[in-house]
Amino acid sequence: MLPFCSFSRVLGEVAEHRCNVLARKSGAARLARNQAGPSMNDIELFYGPNAGYALELYEAFLRDPESVDAQSRATFEEWRSRGVTPPGASVPSPDCSSVAATEIDVTRIVSAARVTRLIRVLGHRAAHIDPLGSVPPGDNDLELATHGLNMQDLASLPANVVNGPLSIGAANALEAIGRLRRAYSGSVGYEDGHMQSDEERQWFRDAVESRRFFADFTSSQKRHVLELLTKVDTFEQFLDKTYVKVKRFSVEGVDMVVPICDNIIREAAASGTREVVMGMAHRGRLNVLANIFQKPYAWILKGFEEAAHGDKSKTPSKANRGYSGDVKYHLGFQHEFSEIPGRTMPISLAPNPSHLEFVNPVVMGRARAAQERRDVGKVPQRDVQASLCILIHGDAAFPGQGIVAETLNMGQLTGYGVGGTIHIILNNQIGFTTDPYEGRSTLYASDLAKGYEIPIVHVNADDAEACIAVARMAFAYRERFHKDFLIDLVGYRRYGHNEGDEPALTQPKMYEIIRTHPRVREVWAKQLESECVVTRDEAEAMVADVNTTLTNARKEAATGNGAQPHVIPKEGQLDSRELATGVSEKRLKALNEGLLHAPPDFTVNPKLATRELSRRREAFDTPNGVVWGHAEALAFASILEDGTAIRLSGQDSERGTFGHRNAVLHDPITGAKYCSLQAMPNSKASFDVFNSPLSEGGVLGFEYGYSMHATDTLVLWEAQFGDFVNSAQVIVDQFISSGNAKWQQTPSLTLLLPHGYEGQGPEHSSARLERFLQLCADDNMRVVNCTTAAQYFHLLRRQVALMHVKPRPLIVMTPKSLLRLPEAASDVSELVSGRFHPVIGDAAAQDRKEEITRAVFCTGKVYMDLVRSEAYAQNRAVAVIRVEELYPFPEREIEEALSAFINLNEVVWLQEEPQNMGAWTHMQTRMQRSFGSKIEMRYVGRAAAASPAVGSGIIHANEQARIISEALESAPAPTLKRSKAEYVR
Repeated sequence: MLPFCSFSRVLGEVAEHRCNVLARKSGAARLARNQAGPSMNDIELFYGPNAGYALELYEAFLRDPESVDAQSRATFEEWRSRGVTPPGASVPSPDCSSVAATEIDVTRIVSAARVTRLIRVLGHRAAHIDPLGSVPPGDNDLELATHGLNMQDLASLPANVVNGPLSIGAANALEAIGRLRRAYSGSVGYEDGHMQSDEERQWFRDAVESRRFFADFTSSQKRHVLELLTKVDTFEQFLDKTYVKVKRFSVEGVDMVVPICDNIIREAAASGTREVVMGMAHRGRLNVLANIFQKPYAWILKGFEEAAHGDKSKTPSKANRGYSGDVKYHLGFQHEFSEIPGRTMPISLAPNPSHLEFVNPVVMGRARAAQERRDVGKVPQRDVQASLCILIHGDAAFPGQGIVAETLNMGQLTGYGVGGTIHIILNNQIGFTTDPYEGRSTLYASDLAKGYEIPIVHVNADDAEACIAVARMAFAYRERFHKDFLIDLVGYRRYGHNEGDEPALTQPKMYEIIRTHPRVREVWAKQLESECVVTRDEAEAMVADVNTTLTNARKEAATGNGAQPHVIPKEGQLDSRELATGVSEKRLKALNEGLLHAPPDFTVNPKLATRELSRRREAFDTPNGVVWGHAEALAFASILEDGTAIRLSGQDSERGTFGHRNAVLHDPITGAKYCSLQAMPNSKASFDVFNSPLSEGGVLGFEYGYSMHATDTLVLWEAQFGDFVNSAQVIVDQFISSGNAKWQQTPSLTLLLPHGYEGQGPEHSSARLERFLQLCADDNMRVVNCTTAAQYFHLLRRQVALMHVKPRPLIVMTPKSLLRLPEAASDVSELVSGRFHPVIGDAAAQDRKEEITRAVFCTGKVYMDLVRSEAYAQNRAVAVIRVEELYPFPEREIEEALSAFINLNEVVWLQEEPQNMGAWTHMQTRMQRSFGSKIEMRYVGRAAAASPAVGSGIIHANEQARIISEALESAPAPTLKRSKAEYVR
């Protein structure tokens, strides 16, 4: 027997559940717990999960009132006075058999309630979600025998034991549980047990059991689905017969993804959504382009014609320089959806590389940018209804690629959320040739999403009606809670990974079934014929019409008339070298005052007030008083005042990894936050700064996507240390460096990558400058390594000026030790009358230019190490020239820097990175062209190495001293060999 604690707690839980049900049905707010008391209506809820305990407690009261607590006793006394007896309860008698019968009845009720709960939680394990007919995994907890029940037992219990919409009208518990099993274990499996929110779980279960998303599926809507499936299926079969063995990554087996997306887009348009952005890999992409985005068939077929017969009409052209294009199943497209009367809504599919899921954060960034207004000052005004993000995944890639987890994690973060993404897994039950048990450690491909409390629905891809219901449910959930929703569309892959593969070599049993498995269009057409929605002749006519359209499109593509127009965007002719970016001193002082202002009730941290902020206040009266962080703040403030919004994110970017920015202040007393850049009095645009999650690939992809959409915004991503950008190498390689060449995308995304050798080891020294320079070609981006605060100030303002005439990604090797170094600080006058200089000559050497015989070129922080050395101060024959912009290559500026030194006979490239890293290999041949063959250029720096830096501060200091000394020696430096000490760890 259970310990008899107060019955009031149980009664309260029962009453609250009752109130919640009533509130959901009526649309009223949730009723307070204290509004519900014991009543005749509450007794029926004793058939729920508390039934066993409640009945046992009540019968104990009947046998011995003193055995229960006073509150419960008072409640039961009141019931007895009105002649009320809870269902299932019996009055005790001296006959022991009667007592035993009562206990058995109570046990049955408790067991039935337990089965009901487990069906709701585990019913998906018995769902028939595989169209190929595999047996569901099942679960013993779903079996009646596990709980000591049989069908006769359930038939003897009332339907209210089940509770919920499906118990209404049922004759008994057996019938109600049967309905429940069909709902949770039919062709759809529902998972919500991992969701922590009671409100969301209740919504989810009410949606499942009310079946409201299955309702109102009209004949015209069913016919529309058949028309879509006909287009999908006929298009794939046409390609299969016309272009034999040509890659297309067919959608066949998960055809319903097209009607699912169509339904979601229609719901979005009807609800007032202003834009839909989608991302997906190559599986089914051509069909989605054709039948969702209405990309003309002729444009798509042109790619097949080229693959099959070649295209001799294409010849190299200067106008096409820098444009390579991409394969047909990687390209994106944009379309104006106008099928809702009185409305048009842009829908776009982002281009993607073969790296499958890496497009996910890019699409999220675009969706976020579409939701924000940035021309309002302070912070952006955001409307999550402005855009909808849809991501289509692969079943092997979803659990296999870490970028998916990074993307899911951003879903509810302040700086990255998009008000809920609808995810669709195209579940082929195979990855190339890899079976699920070889590719993941979980039962479902979708299990990763459980960690982010995302509701998951598995649906049989052959059940068209269920697929549409699930699509409706996904959109409704997103609208209600502004959170992610995942549809696991379980189907198959009719052919191999691509159409040239033979899948039966590796999955013979599966493909033996697939060969004879009917197409989903056939299944749906037969169902609609049986429902008299269409006739067989009408269904066949639909196929004929699509085939005719495709045949005509092929003729058009073959002649070349239907080719997609290729337009090289026109760009401004602005010469960035002459671009003035200075700001008047009067304006800078006003901006500085705004930056130093804090509300009267806000306490600035004393350490910051006396250290950083006081220095910024005195900078205008101090020679070379503007340090790096201060220059950045002034640049940001001036950009905002000019009307350009700014978004900055990265790990610890609010403060700055090195405490140099402090864009967000924290009140040490109240914990309140304050950002002066969001309170500038004359700002005409918004400023946002976020500390990102500990992610490089996901966040950089997000910011790339944001910058693609928000072309009027300065978008910056800052690495905690530049070394960690290699965790986002796919985004750098496949999007940032080549997006313009492949897809004609030219974002102005700016990367801030701390770089410099200070003896902090191999993971805190190098932003891999060499990798960015290796990717530079066709004027695809800008790579800069600044040495002064003023240079950085002008660089930021120049990037904004170029956004509207020649947008390009900007890669900045930002400093660490130079952030507060006096020699790297700048005078206010340099911000007033100046511009960014791609090359900075040696001004001091002009007074002794005839004595100069050696020019030392370098970039970044090593310049400061060189000019601060005693050897440099004593050497009158050496001029040191800084290359601040490495790409585009500043040939003219380098020639000008050398022109004054008529007795020059030696040129050195100095770098602190190893010889196989840094800028050496990029600069060597280019610089050699600048000063001809008369002077040979030689290298000074660390020897080639596998690791970017040593792990010992002592070894680092010795190496640094050596390369500085060699750069200033008059004799050629000896061949560099690594000493034994360098190998010691």
